Amino acid sequence: MWTPISIDKIELLILQAELKMDYKALNLWNLIKVTPHKWQEKLFGNEGGGFWVVALFGNQIIYYNDIEDGFNISTFEIYGVIEQYICNQSELNAPINYLVSQLNQIPDKII
Repeated sequence: MWTPISIDKIELLILQAELKMDYKALNLWNLIKVTPHKWQEKLFGNEGGGFWVVALFGNQIIYYNDIEDGFNISTFEIYGVIEQYICNQSELNAPINYLVSQLNQIPDKII
């Protein structure tokens, strides 16, 4: 039977990911990370009381899908509501590295 992931396990996953981040990823992570808190997702998130959001970047969030066991990027229009259900099974480094690669394409980089 599936049970939602605890805050302690989320924090452990974050710590493990931070130890693997290069300096660009860690710099970005330190700019966008938030204290993990649950946001609602209408398709599959109700059973576990939502999904843990761990970072905000503009109108995007990084959240942990504990049904699929992975971190994902989604957009939002309303704070507290995840727009897209994504089911990647990625460690936190994958969405962070994706955002770093997107920022590296901007001429005057911030990181």
